[in-house]
Amino acid sequence: MRILTLKSLLRGFFSIVVLSLILTAPFPATAVSAETGLLWKLEAPSGKVSYLFGTMHSDDPRINDFSPAVLQALQDSEAFMMETLPPSDPSIYFMQNETLRDLLNPKELEQVLKLADFHAMHTDAAMRMKPWLLAMVFDLPKPQTPHAQDVQLFSKAQDMSKEILGLEDTEEHFGMLDSFSREDQLTMLRAVLKRSQKDKQRDFETLLKAYLAGDTAKIAMLDDKLTGSMLPKELWTRMRTKLLDERNERMAERIQAEAGDGSVFVAVGASHLAGKGGLIERLRSAGYQVSAVK
Repeated sequence: MRILTLKSLLRGFFSIVVLSLILTAPFPATAVSAETGLLWKLEAPSGKVSYLFGTMHSDDPRINDFSPAVLQALQDSEAFMMETLPPSDPSIYFMQNETLRDLLNPKELEQVLKLADFHAMHTDAAMRMKPWLLAMVFDLPKPQTPHAQDVQLFSKAQDMSKEILGLEDTEEHFGMLDSFSREDQLTMLRAVLKRSQKDKQRDFETLLKAYLAGDTAKIAMLDDKLTGSMLPKELWTRMRTKLLDERNERMAERIQAEAGDGSVFVAVGASHLAGKGGLIERLRSAGYQVSAVK
């Protein structure tokens, strides 16, 4: 019997791709900066140098061979900052007073069981997992390793004895999608249940190609084409507002709080970098010199 361990739960948490990585900026592609790159140097008005690195929340080995520039930037920084630290209490992943058996029809439940097995999740855990989180895990390709890119950077920072910080606390991070109604969350899950594994793999490869090229503009253009086409327009609009607009504002403020007087390596989903509402432009507006590290 396959068991859903804390390690595999963390893999699911950090490996949010189609509904997280491609939740890119809610503006047309023409408004996205033409600059490319995943690693950015941040020079604060104080003269302190920090780094911003766009991640892909995946365990695919093709993204886990970090360049010397990325490793050097991490080494040169005093602190490592990621979107949120791993939750200490795994109960945050689960519904407390109901299960999917109470919410889905028999055909949908059958599909959930098949996907739970595909993703090495225990049946009982899948039945209790919050629908929005289950949707995110189920929209991934077949698991390859328990070590998502964010987790690998986290581990490297620990090995280098860096101070570890979160841009958001656990309640903020999970509260965004927890705030959606149960029906909204089920809409997200049902959209994923309708997709074939072939379609998921195809979309993943499209995103991966754009990511490996450092093409944040291309990632932004994939936004409405992929996730936007899966969900009702009104729900998609609200999701983009919560997951990008509101978070980017909060993240930019917290990066400034750390990078103003110290040196920090910030690892955040690549979708947060591009466009007028993205972190690059927000930091520039705050007086930072931001340049791509080639």
